[in-house]
Amino acid sequence: MRDTLVLNASFEPLSTVTLNRAVVLVLQDKAVVEQAHPELRMRGAEVDIPAPRVIRLCRYVRVPFRRQAPWSRRGVLVRDRHRCAYCGRRATTVDHVVPRSHGGQDTWLNTVASCAEDNHRKADRTPEQAGMPLLREPFEPTPADAMLLTLGAEEFAALPDWLATDAA
Repeated sequence: MRDTLVLNASFEPLSTVTLNRAVVLVLQDKAVVEQAHPELRMRGAEVDIPAPRVIRLCRYVRVPFRRQAPWSRRGVLVRDRHRCAYCGRRATTVDHVVPRSHGGQDTWLNTVASCAEDNHRKADRTPEQAGMPLLREPFEPTPADAMLLTLGAEEFAALPDWLATDAA
């Protein structure tokens, strides 16, 4: 499970890694702990450190510029927090606002999370044609927001205030 956020030396979110990988980076002096889990500790024969929740690399890593986050079904479900855009219940599928048969694309702005019942009820129609208004409009997350959203809701809520984004 990926539950430790990795920040670049400039405090930009880079990725998430496993807790074990985060501890290795800290022990090798490649990263410093910015925030630790309040109750978890990593203990070894000669080591006793708090379990890192957020680490920052000591050296800056150059990352190619990404203008937009890549679209994926999982990304849409995560962006919408697994909540149906039509009724608010738990979503398990992705629905196209403008159906693919009508020229709709697999894009952030044309897809929403949906429960199977509403996806089936809407069928091959637009929300207006089906009489099913969206509870919230789809949006395109920034690459950093998309990466932060992959953290679970619990982990996301526990991040420091200075790292908070509009993705929540």
